[in-house]
Amino acid sequence: MANISFLLVLITVPFVLIGMNSAQLTSNFYNSSCPNVLSIIKTAVNSAIATESRMGASLLRLHFHDCFVNASYLTYFAHSGCDASVLLDDTSSFTGEKTANPNSGSIRGFDVIDTIKTQVELSCADVVSCADILAVAARDSVVKLGGPSWTVLLGRRDSTTASLSTANSDIPAPTLNLSGLISSFSNKGFNSREMVALSGSHTIGQARCTTFRDRLYNETDINASFATSVKSNCPQSGSDNDISPLDTTSPTTFDNIYYKNLRIQKGLLHSDQQLSSGGSTDSIVNTYSSNSATFFTDFANAMVKMGNLSPLTGTNGQIRKNCRKTN
Repeated sequence: MANISFLLVLITVPFVLIGMNSAQLTSNFYNSSCPNVLSIIKTAVNSAIATESRMGASLLRLHFHDCFVNASYLTYFAHSGCDASVLLDDTSSFTGEKTANPNSGSIRGFDVIDTIKTQVELSCADVVSCADILAVAARDSVVKLGGPSWTVLLGRRDSTTASLSTANSDIPAPTLNLSGLISSFSNKGFNSREMVALSGSHTIGQARCTTFRDRLYNETDINASFATSVKSNCPQSGSDNDISPLDTTSPTTFDNIYYKNLRIQKGLLHSDQQLSSGGSTDSIVNTYSSNSATFFTDFANAMVKMGNLSPLTGTNGQIRKNCRKTN
């Protein structure tokens, strides 16, 4: 999302996606215990995006980077995916995920989540998890920027630990080839079509120069004028943290232009262009580039599926009072 995520994202949720010995997530989980939670989150997200349009991509990326770490789509693995582990600061007992390679210097939006959590706690203390806030904020961000909506199933609980090493290994890198992307997403239970749909989250957000410099200067499957324009903000050395939009045409609008750009070799990341490089996913890119409605539907479905990657439910985990630390 913003910066390097690979993403760095209706509605039948396969039962295998719900964690072992846990209740199924539901859309009305907080109807009685915190009836205003959805409106509180939506208002805060809309306000944050109005202040900085890029924040929508950052919040979507937070959810993705939360869900992909330690997640399993098989019920007999007692790992947790969408558990707000990404929000935890380092402690004496574990090193969190914020400094993992995919996150260091790029992951952002923590202050917005803190603000939402504070407002939610004032409305209903010790009820709503940080993991659920991330899931709803991601959906609301997409909607605010013009994308599809979906029903967010709720009832996740928060982890009591985080894993730097697993964040490094589980989050797909922007340098992956198509086979690596297919494998990385398949490990989480996603097929190629769902992988390409989730990649469409790169219709918004920014990436750092260090993540696409090699593509700019060493790859040939890149539009020449596009490369020249991006090079002005990403020299061959230095300026590692200077950013460029993943979708140069409409960087703050959630649409299908990302796929149109891929068809004319204007993918910013190596992993982006791999989706339209003469391989097995070309036809999916072509479909989404010509049919926005199909992309929106597939993206929404894939986001629901991702949001239900082995969550902590029932009595597992906890409801954090502060999203940055365990209780």
